[in-house]
Amino acid sequence: MNCTIISLSNNPTMKDSMATWFYEKWGIPLEAYQNSMTECLETKSAVPSWYVAMQNDRIVGGVGVIENDFHNRPDLTPNVCALFVEPDVRGQGIAGKLLNTVCKDMKAAGLDKLYLLTDHTSFYERYGWEFLCMVQGDGEEEMSRMYVHTL
Repeated sequence: MNCTIISLSNNPTMKDSMATWFYEKWGIPLEAYQNSMTECLETKSAVPSWYVAMQNDRIVGGVGVIENDFHNRPDLTPNVCALFVEPDVRGQGIAGKLLNTVCKDMKAAGLDKLYLLTDHTSFYERYGWEFLCMVQGDGEEEMSRMYVHTL
């Protein structure tokens, strides 16, 4: 798959289209994405960070890095969040390219670990993530899987 990974911090004009795309995929309020992306641009720190995969002028995937992805373990931070690849381009390595870019950038920023919350099993292991523990997601009845990746 021929796609380019774009970071919001290097492409601030993408903020509105990125926020809208993530909102449409996850249903988290648009304002939450806009606020996090504004913080990303204003603080110039590693967290929060936002990325999209572009194919021509189309966003085909995206991922973020935030302090806490709505769970009860604030000590497990920062969190990779909102990873999504459009169904029609799945299986082409886009998720791996997004995850690898995030890990490379966060390591360059001085971080040594990343965490992520998911219900998936076996997907993240192929990218070097390891199951850590079960955690309680905000408002969730079932426990979710927490993964860790050492950078």
